[in-house]
Amino acid sequence: MFIPDPHALRPDLLATSADHLRIWRIPSADDSADDAAANNNSGSLNGNRNSDYCGPLTSFDWNDADPRRIGTSSIDTTCTIWDVEREAVDTQLIAHDKEVYDIAWGGAGVFASVSADGSVRVFDLRDKEHSTIIYESGSAPTPLVRLGWNKQDPRYMATIIMDSPKVVVLDIRYPTLPVVELHRHHAPVNAIAWAPHSSCHICTAGDDMQALIWDLSSMGTGSNGAAAAAEGGLDPILAYTAGAEIEQLQWSATQPDWVAIAFANKLQILRV
Repeated sequence: MFIPDPHALRPDLLATSADHLRIWRIPSADDSADDAAANNNSGSLNGNRNSDYCGPLTSFDWNDADPRRIGTSSIDTTCTIWDVEREAVDTQLIAHDKEVYDIAWGGAGVFASVSADGSVRVFDLRDKEHSTIIYESGSAPTPLVRLGWNKQDPRYMATIIMDSPKVVVLDIRYPTLPVVELHRHHAPVNAIAWAPHSSCHICTAGDDMQALIWDLSSMGTGSNGAAAAAEGGLDPILAYTAGAEIEQLQWSATQPDWVAIAFANKLQILRV
């Protein structure tokens, strides 16, 4: 993920995650060959203070509102907030009982995470001792594997249940009760992406080779939301069939007419 810096006030950085979080500086045209070689080295950030080894990272998210911050999620049940400029841990939180599979920022100091314990939790860095459970996948918890926070309207987020064709859309003002559930995929969903320019459009993609775009402008809240969730009757407004199971997608923040999908050994760019 590139640094979210639309005003180009910071160096061009790229973050990657695997065993550690790594920050890479992209050489500029003004760099000499020696500078480019030196600057392209990565800073490797390990969240385990007691060892050179740490639990593998499952995901990370760069904070749009405060690009100094990156949040990572790990199989060791932790969420770690990094200060990129200091290359140091800002805070590390343990609230989930099992592996944390995804993390997403909803503002400068607010983030959410999903876990193998089947819960969506929201954290506020002003009160690090507490988190709020927004949704649980059931009495026999099924892991939640991906989370997307609506950047245009942070009241809403969406999550994916492991091995499920269903996408659950949540309103953080009404915990535990989905606003709507999207049921038109025929195989497990792998990726979700909210439109960067619209608060009511979301793209979903999965093992049925389908990329679907939904208009959620009709979704209700409160009791109306319960009715919408129960009916499950919303249909997508656009559909695209790829050549294989779609593993990942991104909706371009700078070119909102374009969505990228990845499947098999291909990357396709779709105009919507």
